Amino acid sequence: MASFKFTFFLFLSSLFLHASLAEIICEDLPKDVCAFSIASSGKRCLLETTVGKDGNVEYQCRTSEVVVERMAEYIETDECVRACGVDRNSIGISSDSLLEPQFTAKLCAPACYQKCPNIVDLYFNLAAGEGVFLPDLCDAQRTNPRRTMFELLSSGAAPSPVSTEPGSSVGEAPASAPM
Repeated sequence: MASFKFTFFLFLSSLFLHASLAEIICEDLPKDVCAFSIASSGKRCLLETTVGKDGNVEYQCRTSEVVVERMAEYIETDECVRACGVDRNSIGISSDSLLEPQFTAKLCAPACYQKCPNIVDLYFNLAAGEGVFLPDLCDAQRTNPRRTMFELLSSGAAPSPVSTEPGSSVGEAPASAPM
């Protein structure tokens, strides 16, 4: 009986070892799970389009140069995709969606912000690249969504119209408060 248990244990161990050696390679992922996945290398996967030989647009999953520090070998769950309001068919990686109040509301909602660390990490870094601290953006979004949009726009995340005419008020706004 003891030898059977030991043999069974070795068999199970070999299965777990084999499963743990399976790597996630972005280029091998299907289009429907590419976006918001992280390769075994720790780099984010992104969906890109190319024009095929026949002239049709084709989707390809590629490895980006964006490294995730605390995660690897991760495919985002459908629950988090829904909770955070992201789209698996997103092309590339962009902070543009942070300018949409409906998206920011979903991203900052507890169902996403507290339960989906991969998506939150991605948008935390995208917001930081725009000079915005995501926790502050979420706090502002909960208390005053319109001000949130103004602050994000005035941070330089998106250009405002500029007028060269003297006395024109287009593009003028109060100065941002120092942080």
